[in-house]
Amino acid sequence: MFRLKPGIKSDPVKRWNLSERVFFACGACHILAYAFLEAYPEHGFHAVWIRPAEGFTGNHVFVTNGETAFDFHGYRCEEALIAHHWAKGRLWWPGWGGTLVPLPQDVLISEAKSKTYDGLWLREPGQFLHDAIPRARAFLARFGPPPSGARQAGGALLDEAGLRRQIGAGAVADA
Repeated sequence: MFRLKPGIKSDPVKRWNLSERVFFACGACHILAYAFLEAYPEHGFHAVWIRPAEGFTGNHVFVTNGETAFDFHGYRCEEALIAHHWAKGRLWWPGWGGTLVPLPQDVLISEAKSKTYDGLWLREPGQFLHDAIPRARAFLARFGPPPSGARQAGGALLDEAGLRRQIGAGAVADA
């Protein structure tokens, strides 16, 4: 989870120029999830929306097969991804909570379909400065296909130096 400096999310150029990891953490996670499901339909993954409780921000979309999850961090166990998101939410916003909501694949790239879910409003790939699908496919290619069967123990993230490099222009924090 990242928090952008004010004005970045509303500026299409600044938003597009974020590092890949920050871009897919801050408003394009659903595009990355769609690209994943498109690339690996045979692996049994589905999209899940972390819907913040009323009055909070901190939405996130990731894919999971019930054990292994994938988002802007890469592959890790689903429990680690969820625990990380909850910990960050509670660090930044005391009392933060949320629910897990399964989403059909077609909702991920349709603003109209996303709005049928209370509290959800997703940008379509073409509503970014440029089409976000090719960017998501290129980012996804760095990780390769889902690991076969094995649960990803611990869900390790980047080391501190790697994390600082990834935060790049515009992000306030993550870890």
